Amino acid sequence: MSLRMPESMEECIYFTKRTVGEEGKATAWVFKEKCPECGKGLMGKPRDKGKVKLRAKEYVCPECDYTVEKDEYEETLTANIIYTCPHCGFEGETQIPFKRKRIQLVNEETGKKKAADALRFSCEKCKENIDVTKKMKS
Repeated sequence: MSLRMPESMEECIYFTKRTVGEEGKATAWVFKEKCPECGKGLMGKPRDKGKVKLRAKEYVCPECDYTVEKDEYEETLTANIIYTCPHCGFEGETQIPFKRKRIQLVNEETGKKKAADALRFSCEKCKENIDVTKKMKS
């Protein structure tokens, strides 16, 4: 399986490059899907005077103005991930449903636990879980 990399951010709903643990890294992206109503436009966040409304709770088709709730639409999407496993060093790629899970993270310096949203998938070789976390506020 060879995943297609996006040519611009305009075709993505989500894109990130992250380091995972000490040795690992992951690049994840989610392509916009065609409108389920008209099949022409790519669903995206609504725009106001040319600027995208980042905090909008819905996605809109630019062609026919069909609107769908954010959670309902994101459940139908697929995340594409190219990764280097932090556990075994295996380089692979995978596709998973674009559903974030709440996971517990432990801060090594303070020992405090913190909850974060993450895309979780398993390494193809060693089957260890790898998490691509949402960007944390410092």
